[in-house]
Amino acid sequence: MRYLAHRLGLFVVTLLLITIVTFLLTNVLPGDVAAMILGTRSNPVTAAALREELGLNLPLVVQYLHWLSHVARGDLGVSLIFKEPIARLLAQKIAASAILVVLSLAIAIVLAVPLGVWSAVHRDRWQDVIGTGTALAGISLPDFFWGIVLILVFARWLDWLPSSGYASPLENLPLALRYALLPSVTLALSLMAHLMRMTRSAMLEVLSQDFIRVCRAKGLAAGTILIRHALRNAVTPVLTVAGLQLGYLFGSIIVVESLFNYTGMGWLTFQALLNRDIPLVQATVLMIAIVVMLTNLGIDVLYTVLDPRVRLT
Repeated sequence: MRYLAHRLGLFVVTLLLITIVTFLLTNVLPGDVAAMILGTRSNPVTAAALREELGLNLPLVVQYLHWLSHVARGDLGVSLIFKEPIARLLAQKIAASAILVVLSLAIAIVLAVPLGVWSAVHRDRWQDVIGTGTALAGISLPDFFWGIVLILVFARWLDWLPSSGYASPLENLPLALRYALLPSVTLALSLMAHLMRMTRSAMLEVLSQDFIRVCRAKGLAAGTILIRHALRNAVTPVLTVAGLQLGYLFGSIIVVESLFNYTGMGWLTFQALLNRDIPLVQATVLMIAIVVMLTNLGIDVLYTVLDPRVRLT
């Protein structure tokens, strides 16, 4: 409990710093928010009146404190481009992106862990060359490249899956999974490469330790040694990398959702940036930061479950 209280205190301080940086950066973006909202109806008089209504003429410190006070009460404001409460928009889009994140993590782990173990067991053989080559390809090539390749192969040539769109899982779960599969695989490929390399490195280190030689000397089965002893001790650094890569995943999701026209958090963030919807940009960045930090906190606590030797202090 002391550890959790300490981490939650750091969580609040970090979140406060993120709000300050985000607020400052969004307010130095080029362009006039009032002119973008008014469009063709913009003129000096109406633009000045709108700036006064939105509080854009106030000092930045006053604007920030005003915004922070509303956020503390759960009021994220109204989107300037969608004309809807931001909290409602986020609730809809987080559910859409959650499908992508869960699917991509599941696909990456299912592919990365066996491939990493396989490469470690067959170190410096052709199996290792295939595994490390696959990982390097996943790391080297950008997400939008894999997305275009998947669209060409599975949507255009084979016509198995839709190339764009979104369906609500509450209305039609099979259709929602069909729309989410290609974006999820696109996100998973790069994540899989990082996890595979870490799994291989961790397994190589564990397999060279004395207790593994003792297990072999006792005549334990190779599968028991790999799964019960080696992999269990190697999984902690893999979890660490998975937690760190979650932040990268939310960065990639902006590109991937825009590529597949999948209307989730990434697509919403891109639209907010494109149209300089400052309240929406601030809210999406804040929400992504909260999810990433809570996930890393959960992974730290999970260490004690997977490895009883770990103590949180």
